[in-house]
Amino acid sequence: MNDVNLLAVLVAAVASMIIGSIWYGPLFGKQFIQAMGMDKWSPEKQAAEKKKMGMTYALQFVGSLVMFYVLAGFIGRMGDLTLNEGVITALWVWIGFAVPFKLAEEIWGGNMKLFWIGIGSHLVTLLAAGAIIGAWA
Repeated sequence: MNDVNLLAVLVAAVASMIIGSIWYGPLFGKQFIQAMGMDKWSPEKQAAEKKKMGMTYALQFVGSLVMFYVLAGFIGRMGDLTLNEGVITALWVWIGFAVPFKLAEEIWGGNMKLFWIGIGSHLVTLLAAGAIIGAWA
């Protein structure tokens, strides 16, 4: 995986943070907060969670860098490095890995509303990352 375009991986990770802020903000923020039970948190709990947000975002960004580096390796192994190949590979990764993992999480005591919100976010994020990585490779 020496031929991975690190700039494309970085841009994909930044794009994922932007997508997440829109997805869990104006698009589905209220539904996510209700499904998570955050709307019932005490003011003290809310303040404590806000203090951890910086570290939460940093860890999410690092996780995105790792995920998109591996995705870039998958795309690179597919042969033709194009936007289309990137999107197709990302779609297969979503179908084969993200959906089953997230579904298992929800089946074993989760919340199907959270499943749909989360899996939709994963789809949009992976497709965007696949397009960026495929186009820049």
